Amino acid sequence: MKSSRMDLDLRSINKCIRCGTCRSVCPVFEEVGWESSSTRGRMLVMKRLSDGSRPDDKDLSSLNTCTTCGLCSESCPAGVIPPELIMDSRRELASRGVMTLEQMKLARAINESGNSLGDPSSRLGWLKGSSLVPEKADCVYFAGCLSSYRYPESASRTFEVLRRFGATVLRDEKCCGSPLTRTGSPAARFVDHNLAQIDDTGAQTVITGCAGCYAALKKDYPKRLEVKSIPEFLADHISELRLRRLDLTVAYHDPCHLGRYHHVYDQPRRVIEAICNLREMKSSREKSRCCGGGGGVRAGYRDLSLRMARRRLEDVPEGVDYIVTSCPLCIRNLSDAGGKAIDLLELVARAIHQS
Repeated sequence: MKSSRMDLDLRSINKCIRCGTCRSVCPVFEEVGWESSSTRGRMLVMKRLSDGSRPDDKDLSSLNTCTTCGLCSESCPAGVIPPELIMDSRRELASRGVMTLEQMKLARAINESGNSLGDPSSRLGWLKGSSLVPEKADCVYFAGCLSSYRYPESASRTFEVLRRFGATVLRDEKCCGSPLTRTGSPAARFVDHNLAQIDDTGAQTVITGCAGCYAALKKDYPKRLEVKSIPEFLADHISELRLRRLDLTVAYHDPCHLGRYHHVYDQPRRVIEAICNLREMKSSREKSRCCGGGGGVRAGYRDLSLRMARRRLEDVPEGVDYIVTSCPLCIRNLSDAGGKAIDLLELVARAIHQS
């Protein structure tokens, strides 16, 4: 019989000094208020599970309401990285069949359809003139699930810009694996499938406009691939785009897995400032408040997710025309909460269109 003791990194868990600094920044604790909804509370839950206690529904709720935003890691005086431990605990529990209904639904949708929306339609429905797309190229555009199915116009506009620089697309792109990895399910077959597709194109560089895809491609795919976010790519080619200034004022929302996880802060701001006026959010860069959508929270705890998004909207300065960001999940959550959120590429496309 399998031991009830969970195989977690107890040494890292015990590094937590229970100071509670994380409580002051945790977006979930800010909305829920229970100790179990704070990072410190989750550390205590994981300690108990690693000692052999059997998980109950409250434990699952505690661990699965974490957006993995990384604000706690940024502020932890002991250097603990709770999101990694939380994802490890989700994976360990899922391997034992201990999952929420929402986790199971998400995993089933991805495994059956190849995308996180469970959409059976063509993933390349956004692509115009597919016969003109080269089979071989030095760089490839990885659209991701949300852009492909919920924001096809954004995917189309993005590729129209990238194809100027010789980019191609994957003929049979599947989910990058991030939603599975973050909610505890295996994603290796999707990584292998996408990697084979990338290798078929001969591309050495993968460009993506999704922060979740970017984080997955950076961490779970071979290091021989150069992974670039849209802000990084645009910043590198800004002089070639010949952008015209627009009479707009915008705020930039730093996606957690692009900002805190990979320190992509300056590039999107450089692009924005070449186009229009930029005003910073009340919390920005490494201290940027989470939109509330990541880590499977949007899928499993929608009301909580939107409450966090509405809280984030309180950081928007007055007098801005749009919130600009570089993640379709952030756009979806902030928009559903009542914000006017657009993708950075949309801003660029407007400037190119008017030039």
